[in-house]
Amino acid sequence: MTNIPNNLQDAKDLLTKGGFKVGNTWYHGTSSALVASITEYGLKRSGDKALKQTAKQIMATIGNSYTESIEPVFLTQSKELAHYWAMQTVNERVVHTGTEETPVVIAIKLPEDIDNKVKPDVGAASLLLVEGNDFLEHLGGIYKAHGYDEPVMDPSKSDRLDYLNKLGMAYINADIDVKYLDVLA
Repeated sequence: MTNIPNNLQDAKDLLTKGGFKVGNTWYHGTSSALVASITEYGLKRSGDKALKQTAKQIMATIGNSYTESIEPVFLTQSKELAHYWAMQTVNERVVHTGTEETPVVIAIKLPEDIDNKVKPDVGAASLLLVEGNDFLEHLGGIYKAHGYDEPVMDPSKSDRLDYLNKLGMAYINADIDVKYLDVLA
C-alpha cells in the first residue's frame, strides 16, 4: 500500500465485512495541477484537458483519428480510496506532462436530488479482468490491514452494488458545481 496521509485514512471507520459503508459525502482523487481549475469551474466530466490533448496528438502522430469521449465524474465513499485514484492521476499526468504534481482529495457533499444520481461503477468490471491489477492489490491490502478477507468478485455474477460496496467505485454522469466541493488539506 502507498503511504496514505493520516487525515485520509478512513477505512477503519468505513470498512465492514460487506465492504465500505456509504455516507452523505463522496470523494474524488485528482492532481494538484487540476485543483485551481476545479475550484473555479467545478468537477467536469472528462475534465483533464491536458491528457485529452496528449492523446489526440499521439493518435495524430501514428496516423489515427481521436474521438474524445465524455466520461462521468468518478467518485468513492472513502478518502483512502480517493487518495489511491489521486496517485494514479498524478502518475499518469507526470508521464505525459513531465510536471511535478501531488495527489489531492476533494470532498463532495451533494443535495439529495443530485446525490440520488450517483451510481455504482459497474464499468469497473474491467479492473477485475486485468491480471495483476494494482487497484485490486491495493484494495486487498486495505481489507487485510483491517482484519477482513479480500473482496471476491466475479464480473459475470456480481451484483451492481458490489462495485460500490466492495470496490468503493461510483460515478455521476453530471458536472459537479464548486459549491459542493471541499479540497482536503
